[in-house]
Amino acid sequence: MFTGEYRHSVDEKGRLAVPARFRAQLDDGAFVSRWIDGCLAIFPRREWDDLAEKVRALPIADAGARMFQRFLFGGAFEVVLDRQGRLVVPSGLREWASLGSEAVVVGARDHAEVWSPDRWDALSREIESPDALAQHLTGLGI
Repeated sequence: MFTGEYRHSVDEKGRLAVPARFRAQLDDGAFVSRWIDGCLAIFPRREWDDLAEKVRALPIADAGARMFQRFLFGGAFEVVLDRQGRLVVPSGLREWASLGSEAVVVGARDHAEVWSPDRWDALSREIESPDALAQHLTGLGI
């Protein structure tokens, strides 16, 4: 399970250090992709395959399903961790997610999210607001 929040640098080659606690989960391979809310997602191969199966099962006649499929797979790259536990985030993904020389890596249960610090800080303020959080939980059965 991916948990926690970590701030890491992104070097000039686009390498991002994956938090040490996440590395073992990515040993069998990983994918980095655009993700919802303007961040990137890092999925272990198994979780990526599970997500791909769910997307495959969506009705092809549904315009929203086709759009999500293009969004997800069109912006996805298979990645490998180097000996220092870093992965290369392709330049197009770095631009799309507004990543500069720093990134926030956040655990999100079955995947990790990679945020620009500005976007993450803005979202964190909303997450930490008790009223906003309660409103988001309404209807989720929690």
